[in-house]
Amino acid sequence: MTFMAYKEAPFNAIKGQRTHANYNMAPSIAVPVAQPRRPAKAANQEQEEEKVLRRRNEELEEELKKSQDREERMRRELERARERLRVAEEAEERLCSQLGELEAEAVDQARQYNNRIVSLMNQLSQAHRLIQPGPTPVPT
Repeated sequence: MTFMAYKEAPFNAIKGQRTHANYNMAPSIAVPVAQPRRPAKAANQEQEEEKVLRRRNEELEEELKKSQDREERMRRELERARERLRVAEEAEERLCSQLGELEAEAVDQARQYNNRIVSLMNQLSQAHRLIQPGPTPVPT
């Protein structure tokens, strides 16, 4: 076997040696294995699904934006309601204070009125005693 013949001889992987050139081996050609192609229908279906998902994503983003806007409006409305509540509570405190003052004044006026009635009744009793004829006292 010449040097060239040795070089061209196929390699025996099992024994780790080159085989004889006359050994009958079929020539092989490396053919790259192609990725299985998806049928056009499957590719179109996948594109449609992707479009549907994108559209759904856009819808969800729009709903999220609307929800955030609604939440912000509700937050502002809540702040306004809290402010109205604070004002109403302050007004209630003022009214309760004024009512307490008016009640105290009414009690004072009722006492004065009652004292005046008692005084007038005493005067009337005294006037009746003076007017009524009764036994005249004997002068001594």
